[in-house]
Amino acid sequence: MGFQHGSIRHSSDPVAVVDLHTVDYLEAWRHQANLARQRAAGQIPDTLLLLQHPSTYTAGRRTQPEDLPTNGLPVIDVDRGGRITWHGPGQLVAYPIIRLEDPIDVVDYVRRIEEAVIATCRDLGLENVGRVAGRSGVWLPAGVRDGTLLPARKIAAVGIRVTRGVTMHGVALNCDNTLDFYDHIVPCGLADTGVTTATAELGREVTVAEASPLFTRHMLDALDGSLPTSVTDVPEELAHGPVPVTAESTARQ
Repeated sequence: MGFQHGSIRHSSDPVAVVDLHTVDYLEAWRHQANLARQRAAGQIPDTLLLLQHPSTYTAGRRTQPEDLPTNGLPVIDVDRGGRITWHGPGQLVAYPIIRLEDPIDVVDYVRRIEEAVIATCRDLGLENVGRVAGRSGVWLPAGVRDGTLLPARKIAAVGIRVTRGVTMHGVALNCDNTLDFYDHIVPCGLADTGVTTATAELGREVTVAEASPLFTRHMLDALDGSLPTSVTDVPEELAHGPVPVTAESTARQ
């Protein structure tokens, strides 16, 4: 799994946490690229950017033509990993600009981001979250919610880039955003699963303002190693496609 102990950061200096509020995607991309160049040159400390974006589709390097939106809206091609996703109001976006310690372990870095999200979700009251083998991000297993059979659902998407030892892009945690824009794409290129929000899963409003300080604390702890990376895998039988209809699940509807 690539799990390591201790800090993954090259520096032991404090991370600068900056809340940018709502920022246009291209503007934020240019800003983090500039910060990454400065961090690689040792001109600034490690930095964690927190923000929201106006409604925007972005396509990572692995995006396929069949993933693209059917509603005619534009797509921004991005230099991160992964495929297509959507950003918008009500979604907590975090871009860590971190110089990683040598030897660089990208898998371990992604797992630490996921762990910070998992811990945040649990603080919010959402216990049944975890990883799906072979798929990045944080997930809810297939199951029954409010009498409805649901497939495995992604609550947070991760897409990163590491250049000159410094990280860019990051994670988007769905708090109380709309899910309408996901209906017109194949989110992250995964046609057999769904997308969800903390609000939908908990049955109460979960805002970015509520989630942001929780995530920030856990993300800093994950980077420095005081939040250990756990094995929290979604069971294989609940990780792909719709949940199987059984006598028990039918009775619960």
